[in-house]
Parts: sequence; structure tokens; C-alpha cells
Amino acid sequence: MTKTIYISDLDGTLLNSDSEVSSRSARIISDLTHRGALISVATARTPASVVPLMRHAATTPPFIVMTGAALWVREPGCYDSPVFMSPQLLDNVLSVMTERGINPFVYALDPTDGLLHVYHSMAMNHKENQFYQERRALPLKKFHIGDPLPDRLRDRVILIYTTGPADSVYEAASLLDTPAMPCSVSAYPDIFDPSTALIEVFAPTVSKADAVSRLKKAVGADRLVVFGDNLNDLSMMKVADLAVAVDNARPEVKDRADIVIGTNNDDSVALFIADDFNA
Repeated sequence: MTKTIYISDLDGTLLNSDSEVSSRSARIISDLTHRGALISVATARTPASVVPLMRHAATTPPFIVMTGAALWVREPGCYDSPVFMSPQLLDNVLSVMTERGINPFVYALDPTDGLLHVYHSMAMNHKENQFYQERRALPLKKFHIGDPLPDRLRDRVILIYTTGPADSVYEAASLLDTPAMPCSVSAYPDIFDPSTALIEVFAPTVSKADAVSRLKKAVGADRLVVFGDNLNDLSMMKVADLAVAVDNARPEVKDRADIVIGTNNDDSVALFIADDFNA
């Protein structure tokens, strides 16, 4: 019997337009999990927002968080297999960004408390402030606005992230995504505002593709089915046994997919998993 693991992106894919896992999707996922289905998510988000979003959907495999830079184990609630960037790469990335007026959030995993500490040392633009305000009270993340990254955490940086004008973000991404700058870069448009883009920078080996492949092996699955909607999902779609795009996905994602299903507002991912698992 084939053992399948199902891994879905969150925003624009499993989450609806209200940025929620609907009660119907949560119920379907929980029922399937109790019957033995292996279901997880692969997202750019951190556990601070993934955990509350998935609170009503029971799953057993770890979550892939921060685009594959780490796993999050629901019980007991801890990080697994974090991938840190070197201090030299950190300095190079920050130099490229600040020269283009981009002032990023720097995420470091502090070994003293096991939490993500997020540093932003410059004045925030509107989008950055909105990002911060929406997340400042989350329990698994601590923000340090106006504070530089402390020296003791320079070798514990797991992510550099920001959002800003698309032109500036894509220019920075093109300069970082070169053989001379060994890092993993993901830049893609905001699904709600195409004039704005998001950029994430990680250590060179980090990708959703690497993370889903490792998780497939870890759970002993023979088959990997992934779901996505945006450009940062393309890497995991390339290594999947079955790549599924939601109907609201970007054209490039639909072109890469083996199957296009309904939209993220129609519980399409959960319904597809149910049909596939039952078959």
C-alpha cells in the first residue's frame, strides 16, 4: 500500500481570503489525521502564526516553517533541524539591502529560551509597521524594534525578511541570487498588493524543496503530494510526485502543476486530500 504525505502551502492555498483555515477544512484534516493520513504545511510563516492558524486542524508530522529553514514539532512545541546562515553571509545580505533602502527584520533563534527574536534597527515603512503590529503579541516570537542584532546571536540567524516596493525588492534579490553570494533567496509579490514584494533570505541549502523531501523520507512516505499558489512554492512542486495548484494560483504555478483544483475559498485542498486518501 502506498504511503502518502500531503504538504500544503498556507497563504492563498490552505488559508482562505480571510487568512484562516476554515472550520470545514479543519474538520476534514482532523478526521483524516485520526484515520492515519499524513498532512502538514510548508510555509514562509514562523511557528508564532502557524500554530494558532492550525490550532483546530489536527496533524502529526512536523510543520515546515520559514520556507524550510526549520521544522516545528507540535508536541512538545519546539524547533527541529534549524539551518543558520554564517555571520559573513549575514553582513553581505544586510549590506545589499540597506544600500537599496531596504531595512529588514533579522530573525535569530535564541538558545537561552528557544524562541525566535526579531530585530529591526531602523525606522519602519508602512508595510513593515503593519507586519509588526499584526504579530507583536504572538507568544512564540519576540520583537526588538530599534535594537541591533546582539553579537551573541550573529551565528544564530535563521532568516532575513522584509516587504517593500517591488522594484527595490526585486533588485536586491537579483544581486543576492548569484554564485558570488551563496544564499537562498525568495522574492515574490504580495498576493494582496502586487506593487509590494516580499523577500526572504536564508542559508544556501534552505528551500521548500529540500524540506519536503527530507520530511517525506523522515515519515517513511512513498509519495509526496504538494499544494501551492505562489512562486515560492515552485521548488517543492518540482520534487513532488504530484504537484497541485489552487485555481487562484499565479499562472506560473498553474503551468507547473500536474492538477489545478478549486480556489482557496472552496476548501479545495482539504477536499482533494480527502478524495485522494479515500481512493
